[in-house]
Amino acid sequence: MDITSANKGKYALVASVLSSLVLVVVFAILSFEVNSSRTVPLYSQVDIIAGMVFVFILSMIVAASVWPGIIEKIMH
Repeated sequence: MDITSANKGKYALVASVLSSLVLVVVFAILSFEVNSSRTVPLYSQVDIIAGMVFVFILSMIVAASVWPGIIEKIMH
């Protein structure tokens, strides 16, 4: 089965987005848990949401460089 580079790119994009979303969900769960365990919240909701956006952007940068190599090895 011959996988074109366009399909490999689509698989890498999907893998990057999904892995970034998983990291954002983990970040959100942990930050809400830590914040709710304190009597006086350390972070506001805006801080947590901004952190989620920041984690998503950074993880997309890293995942976009890691996943294409992994997909290439798997599909080759």
